[in-house]
Amino acid sequence: MHANDGFRELGRQECLRLLAKVPVGRIVYTRQALPAVLPVNFCLDHDGAVLVRTSASSDLAGAVDGAVVAFQADEVDAATHSGWSVVVTGAAGLVTDPTEHARLLRTGPHSWAPSPRETFIRIAPQLITGRQLTAGRTLYGAHLL
Repeated sequence: MHANDGFRELGRQECLRLLAKVPVGRIVYTRQALPAVLPVNFCLDHDGAVLVRTSASSDLAGAVDGAVVAFQADEVDAATHSGWSVVVTGAAGLVTDPTEHARLLRTGPHSWAPSPRETFIRIAPQLITGRQLTAGRTLYGAHLL
């Protein structure tokens, strides 16, 4: 990013603060040796881990357990050409500890598409990056529109 390109890099804590404000993001993983992107509702755990609740028999649960994945969420205002985007990269795993599972049933994300047998996916944040578009096209004037 250049100093005058309208983008501002976000620090880790600011990224986590912004992620906590939105209910939906996208998990990026590998499915049949190809990249796959799936929108999911989520929440952050106390340690900054991304938590996703899904069916225990879902393709997603099987594909991400033990894999490195990316998770992206954003907020965009098309009218003002502004917004932010945050990417969390890290190892994903299914929560198998019964005590942790019970805690997440109380405090974790609620599934928008409940199933009889649900599990939680935890993405440990090894790398968190983000950027904010602060000026958009308005920085350069209306002649670019």
